[in-house]
Parts: sequence; structure tokens; C-alpha cells
Amino acid sequence: METENKKHIRIAAIGDLHVRDTDRGKWKDYFTAINREADVLVIAGDITDTGDEDEAAVFTEELQGNHLPIVGVLGNHDYEKGRHKIIKEVLSHANMQVLDGESTVIEGIGFAGIKGFGGGFGPRMLSRFGEDMMKSFVQEAVDEGLKLERALSRLGQHQGEITKIAIMHYAPIPETVEGEPLEIYPFLGSSRLLEPLQRTEVAAVFHGHAHMGQYQGETPDGTKVWNVSLPVLARQGKPHPFHLLEIEINEIPDTFERLPIK
Repeated sequence: METENKKHIRIAAIGDLHVRDTDRGKWKDYFTAINREADVLVIAGDITDTGDEDEAAVFTEELQGNHLPIVGVLGNHDYEKGRHKIIKEVLSHANMQVLDGESTVIEGIGFAGIKGFGGGFGPRMLSRFGEDMMKSFVQEAVDEGLKLERALSRLGQHQGEITKIAIMHYAPIPETVEGEPLEIYPFLGSSRLLEPLQRTEVAAVFHGHAHMGQYQGETPDGTKVWNVSLPVLARQGKPHPFHLLEIEINEIPDTFERLPIK
């Protein structure tokens, strides 16, 4: 749907596909449905099940015939075997932009992406105190938050107003992980991922990881946060579940630009 000087972009968002090397043929109808309804596909991590590049290759095969620009991040499962760089390269052959502290502009919408990390939420968030191992754990979340802030800042350097969307695997708020065991909250996300979102106007946030969490929540300033983990989306009972977000933007020439952090 388009109006004078306005353009409506439909963004399909999914996460936690956990594709296995035995999944050939499983996802074709799913991606066909997305291709039919959306203009951009966002993937919030855990594309592979065991972090193997062969699983990533199956994913790219299942995407054949897809004409949408794809942007997303990797998740913890994609890092399992330490082959995430190879996985990233495989995904690039399917024209997917994998963001890791980087930004890209697609169809006039700015996407900033990180993997994120754990650490807990609010006053119960872990602090950099005690053993070196604990400090390193907390520092990882701090570093991911800084990467997101820099990526969002890069989008702010564009001329004119750009609608910004943040993509991550781990959750930035506790509301979308409710339903998970309390004992694992520190491993599902961190409020340190929320801090950059509160300093920059963001239209929406997509994350995955919390399979038993809630579909949606809000940051303290009212920004919508969507948990697009496939097990969460599957509760809607649709044959091909995905989140579809429509955004109205000022019509500008199409762009597909990657903006690395310097």
C-alpha cells in the first residue's frame, strides 16, 4: 500500500529456526509464504542447530526462489562449534547481510544488529565484581551494548530521517522472557542491551532465544519489543508463523547499503 510521498514496507521477522542437515525440503513452503507477504526478511539468530556450516548451506538451499533482501544476526547456536565466520560466509551467498555491530539501510529503513549476550535484568543484573571469569561474562554484554550503540549512531549520520530497527538474539527486557525458568533469566538477555535503545529512537526491536517467552513487550519508553523465536510464533497456530510489521516511510530511492563500524 502506497500513498503520495509515502511507502509502506512489510518486514517479516523470525528467529530460532535451528536448521539441521536433514531439513532439506522442510522450509521451502515457509519461505514462499514469507516471500509472498513481505518486502524484507529479518532473522534474529540461531539459524543453525549445532553451529555447522552444512546446516547453513541447507538454509540457503531452502531460500532458493526467495527474492527478498535478508538481514539478521547470528545466535548462540550458530557459535557452538566456533565456525560462525564460515557460517556468515555461507549466508552471504544467499544475499543475507549478517550484522555484528554493523548497520544497513534497506528500502529506506535502517537496521542495526548484534548477537547480544546474557547477564540478567534490572537490579538483579550481574555486575563486574569478583572472579575474572565473572567480569569477562559481564564485559561481553557491555561490549555488545556498545556495538549496538555505535551501529545505531551510524544510522543517525544519514541525511534525512531514517526509521531504525534493532535486531538481536538475546532479549533486552525481561517481559519477553517471562515463561522461562527464573533460574536461566541471566542467560536469556541483559538490560545492558536496553541502554542503547533508550538513547536512540527505535521503531521496533526483534529478538529470539527465549523459546518459552512472551511474544511482545515494551521498553520503559514504549518501544515495542518482539520475541520472534519460532516456538513462540508457533503458538499463534498459523501454518507458516512469522511476525509481520508494516512501517510507513517517506519514499526515497531504494538502497541496500552496509555500514561497517570504523
